[in-house]
Amino acid sequence: MRNLSIIFITACLMLFIFSAELQASNLPRSREGTLIESASPTEVMVQAGGIGYWKKGDSKKKDIDKTLSKTAEEDARRAAVYFVLFGGSDPLLSNDKERKAFEPYQEAFFDLKNITKYIAWEGDELVSRVKKPIKKNKEYELHIQKVFKVNKQLISDYLNGINILPSRATLTEELGMPMIMVIPVVKKGENPIDVLKTNANLSHGAKAIESYLTARQYDVVVPEQQADLSALTSAQLSLKDVEEDYSYQLALSIGSDVYITYEVNITADKFNTKKASASVRAYETTTARLLGTETGYSPSANTADMVLIENAINDAIDKVLSRIMDYWKEDMSRGVQYKLIVSLSTDFDEDQAEEISFVFTDILEKVTKNKKFKENIVTKQTLDYLLWCDPASYPQTTKLYRAIKEYFEEDYTEGILRKVNINRKLVLLEVKAE
Repeated sequence: MRNLSIIFITACLMLFIFSAELQASNLPRSREGTLIESASPTEVMVQAGGIGYWKKGDSKKKDIDKTLSKTAEEDARRAAVYFVLFGGSDPLLSNDKERKAFEPYQEAFFDLKNITKYIAWEGDELVSRVKKPIKKNKEYELHIQKVFKVNKQLISDYLNGINILPSRATLTEELGMPMIMVIPVVKKGENPIDVLKTNANLSHGAKAIESYLTARQYDVVVPEQQADLSALTSAQLSLKDVEEDYSYQLALSIGSDVYITYEVNITADKFNTKKASASVRAYETTTARLLGTETGYSPSANTADMVLIENAINDAIDKVLSRIMDYWKEDMSRGVQYKLIVSLSTDFDEDQAEEISFVFTDILEKVTKNKKFKENIVTKQTLDYLLWCDPASYPQTTKLYRAIKEYFEEDYTEGILRKVNINRKLVLLEVKAE
């Protein structure tokens, strides 16, 4: 009987130990992290916290400090990668659905052997080190802070591979990558293209942003190289409420999905060194809705202005791009967005203009995804809409125009629908009397 009791107790102890091992997690004890800078288009520099732990039986008492240091640095590596996935204002896993989908993978992902491949660089020195005795000095914790460079692109590629984040190929197949234009902030009445030609700092700022975008394989529109801006005049005539927003009209006329505005400043400090700051904003072209805004700073240094500007731009642009991709992923479910402006001939009286507006409401219910569209302006002479269309049904803007024209000819016989201009995002049409 005594032997049976010993066997039972031993089995319970083994089960307890086995259960404890099962419950041990690869996730970091510390979840502390702070973004220092976006070091490049693929890497971010992070200051991460790590918690080392020693309890009796882990190692010999003389090796407490060695065990604490080893486990704290391992935890800090995990925390640095954890921050890129979950922390800050722009984590890779940006919503509950993505985080939930990641849960089955997270234990294997945070295995130390796996984590190390995402650490591109690790600082030699600790930023801080605090040793804490706990439980009457029988156990110890070590809290450290250390700087790491994490390859964010590699982590993103892994999440694409397990279908948690949509891959570039998926986005491209559904919507194409967003077409982005970069233009400086200018004073009222100034032409951004003229400013780019005359201001060296702003010109270099545009090139720094465009270089960052092309390194990430975005489609970039360079406004200086757009020879045909004939649609700008038409857009200005139709958008009377935003005549002074030259940047918006330029982006809309060229056909970008998103436009980025920026401004740069260089100041001297009391140590006779210089520092650059860059404010970067991204807007949805069809609505001029702000998608993201960030300010970046360069380190203080005695170096060329152009180098300082690049450092400040890099510090800001990565966060803004995260907001752009969130917007683009949202459009996968909502549909491709277009701005439709219809000018009505003055030959139509008030009743006819009203009837045409009713006709367009019926047409847009047919061509939009889930009947999703928004009326911005409906007057006797102007109809202004935002549409969300299924990219599978209308892969090209001309197909959308063709469908609208066919429905209009079926529903209204007293007018003729003609296109004024069509590009990627803007559809300008007019209705003339028969």
